[in-house]
Amino acid sequence: MKQKNNKFIEYMNELFTDAECELKFGSEFELLVSVILSAQCTDKRVNMVTKELYKKYNTPKDFANMPQEKLEELIHPCGFYHNKAKNIISASKDILERFDGKVPSNMKDLMSLAGVGQKTANVVMAVAFKGDNFAVDTHVFRVSHRLGFAKSNTPEKTEEELKKAFDKNLWSRLHHQMVLFGRYYCKAIKPECEGCKLKDMCEYYKRKR
Repeated sequence: MKQKNNKFIEYMNELFTDAECELKFGSEFELLVSVILSAQCTDKRVNMVTKELYKKYNTPKDFANMPQEKLEELIHPCGFYHNKAKNIISASKDILERFDGKVPSNMKDLMSLAGVGQKTANVVMAVAFKGDNFAVDTHVFRVSHRLGFAKSNTPEKTEEELKKAFDKNLWSRLHHQMVLFGRYYCKAIKPECEGCKLKDMCEYYKRKR
């Protein structure tokens, strides 16, 4: 198992030497909003929307005082705009009222905010606060199961398996690397298997041959 893990880590480091979150943001709060918007939406589209959005609205106060219909219009291209707008406004109010206007820096408080589940909280903790977190999105879930690092059928249990498989100091970096690997190489449809150095340990590749 250790040999398999080391091979995987080496390949991720080879492909993505400077892996980082592809969402564009200028503050912890902007990151939180962007991650909420990224649910079932590409980072590329979120960045297109927030590039204009954050020019005028970029603080909890800005969003807490905004009519929901207006925010829905501004974030419409990100999809699920009704729930996302509702959650962003609610989270903004909570940040103002309960956390002195600052994004909380622990999992429990983050997950008490509207629209913030475990994955979102993990991303904010890892990116904004440099924590050791292993966020499991669709890409991480797919890659970890194809390569046999996880067998659970939920993101939460998959996260537990990945944390057991890899050293804590690698969690955040591997999360970013696995997101990029899943996004650009180990894609849901037509993954680039032939040139992949991990195909000999990939259960998905073995099944499709």
